[in-house]
Amino acid sequence: MKYSFYSAFIIYIIIVKIAFIFLSITKIIVKHRNPTNTKVIETLEFWRERTEFIFIICMAILLIYLFHPGAKIQIDGETQILLYLFGVILLITAKWGTFLKESPTIKEFQSILSNR
Repeated sequence: MKYSFYSAFIIYIIIVKIAFIFLSITKIIVKHRNPTNTKVIETLEFWRERTEFIFIICMAILLIYLFHPGAKIQIDGETQILLYLFGVILLITAKWGTFLKESPTIKEFQSILSNR
């Protein structure tokens, strides 16, 4: 069976969402059974937030791909434009700081810009 990039991307999104659900459930269980284990709870929350961020970004990219104004989708024009804009808005309003504030590359880039 030959997979297209689109199919692989859909599978990736599903895997990310499953990881998010698994991390969320695990965090609830650990928090309930051993609320004093803050290190594990913080680690689970750290990765849960990141998988949620990745899922939102992937869904926004998928919406933009499926509903960009030139796409041949069998929906009316207003719906297509609204869904396209929804994807763009998701990208704009995503919690970019969750990833960008930790990246050494971004920190280096910020230090270069701030010295000017």
